[in-house]
Amino acid sequence: MTADARPRRGWPPTPRRRRGVELLDEPGVDPAVRLRSLRDVARSNSLFGGRRAVLLDVERALRECGPRASLLDVGTGLGDVPAGARRLAGRRGTALTAVGLDVAEELARAARPRTGAAVCGDAFRLPFADRSIDVVTCSQLLHHFPEAEGRLLLAELDRVARRRVIVGDLRRSWLAAAGFWLASWPLRFHPVTRHDGVLSVLRGFTAGELRDLVREAVGTVPAVHRRLGWRLVASWVPSAGSAA
Repeated sequence: MTADARPRRGWPPTPRRRRGVELLDEPGVDPAVRLRSLRDVARSNSLFGGRRAVLLDVERALRECGPRASLLDVGTGLGDVPAGARRLAGRRGTALTAVGLDVAEELARAARPRTGAAVCGDAFRLPFADRSIDVVTCSQLLHHFPEAEGRLLLAELDRVARRRVIVGDLRRSWLAAAGFWLASWPLRFHPVTRHDGVLSVLRGFTAGELRDLVREAVGTVPAVHRRLGWRLVASWVPSAGSAA
């Protein structure tokens, strides 16, 4: 995939995809700073549509699952996506078992009251059997990795899912990056949140890039939707889902 190596023509132009390192990805981050910054991220997702973008597809997926379903949210942070999924399931009368997974132990611990269950684990080696979870979600994690690792992550999500994989991420844009930076001041976001949020947008995707990355990883062309707040959501039936 080479489209991210050059800016998109038109107005406003799409910037080149950045490769910088986010501060929260650095080893040895103070757990208190991590929790504070992730609270900012959860608030941002609520205000600017990140959580809603993923939950729109989760709601559709729950219709496919019948009266009982399971959901795994990979890179769950503070568990806002599975918490929202539990509320959706409750309104539908669906008995949902939701699990959040994060590599940071303090985040898995903090997410547990909201998700119902949470585990500390590696997104590249999910501690779940093939086709063992009905719906697997992953929100704003993919942009943290270079393309080769991103393909590995997507393949692992596909391996575990039985009915649907839903991946939400950021749509790369100068306007989105500038908007987040400006909004971060009146919202009193932590400086780490401000730095990482702007860089996250510039490490995001175009719709075509996200579609191609999924296709290269799992051999399936996903549906990719643009959502409010400069969000993208890719959704697909896992490669052996129909047989499961």
